[in-house]
Amino acid sequence: MKKSTITLFTLSILLFASCSIVRPGEVAVKQRLGKLNKNVYSEGIVGYNPFITKVIKTSTQTNNLKLVLNLPSKEGLSVTSEISILHRIQKDSIANILRTYGPNYESIIGSVFRSASSDVCAKYFAKDMHSGMRANIEQSIKAKMEELLDGSGIIIESVLMKSIKLPLGLATSIEQKLQAEQDALRMKFILQQEKLEADRKIIEATGTRDAQKILAEGLTPEIIKLKSIEAFRELSKSPNSKIIVTDGKAPLLID
Repeated sequence: MKKSTITLFTLSILLFASCSIVRPGEVAVKQRLGKLNKNVYSEGIVGYNPFITKVIKTSTQTNNLKLVLNLPSKEGLSVTSEISILHRIQKDSIANILRTYGPNYESIIGSVFRSASSDVCAKYFAKDMHSGMRANIEQSIKAKMEELLDGSGIIIESVLMKSIKLPLGLATSIEQKLQAEQDALRMKFILQQEKLEADRKIIEATGTRDAQKILAEGLTPEIIKLKSIEAFRELSKSPNSKIIVTDGKAPLLID
C-alpha cells in the first residue's frame, strides 16, 4: 500500500513537471537537446520531457520599449527626447527570433532605432521636433525601422517622441518667436475691431445725414402750413392759458 502511494505520488510529480502552461498573449516553442522545434504553441497546456526538453515562452502582446536619447538635428544640435517604441512579434516567427536575436531581442530594436533616428532626424531642424513636424518625423523613423527589420518577425506599431528638450538657447529663441507671433495676432485682432467700429460710425452718420436730407427735401411751404394748422388745432384743445404769436401769415409763428 505504501509503495503504491509513493509510486502514485512520484508519477504525479513527474506529470506536473512535464507540463507547461502557455497563458493568453503568449506563444511557446520546445527546445529539445538545444534544437528549437518548428511547432509553435498557443495558450493552453504543453507537455514535454523535462530531462531533455524545455519550453521557451514569449509574449505576443504589444510591448513598450522606452529610451532616452540625444537625437541629431540638421544644424548639428543635439535634442534630448524620451522615446516609446510600441512593438510585438509575429506568432510564427518566435523560433526564428530566438535563433537569430535570442530572448533579449528588444536590445536589437533599440539599436535599429538609433540607426533609423540618426538618418531621419539629421534631415530636420531642431525646432521641427518641437512643432507639428514631429508626427512626420515619427512616421519616417517607423518606416525606416520597418525597412531594417523586414522579414525578422518583429512588428513596429508606433514610434512616439515624448518630452522633447531643445538646447537652452534655441528653446528661448523659439519662445520669443512664438510670443511675438501671438502679440502680432492680438494687434491684428485689435485693428480689425477698431476698423469695424469706425465702419459702424460711418454707416450711422451716413444714415443720419440721409434721413435729415430726406426730411428737409420733404418740407414744402404747403406741408409747413398744414403742420402749423394741426399744431394750432391740438393747442386749442388744451384747457390751459395760451399765448399765440403769429406773423399774420401763418396760424403760428414759424420763424
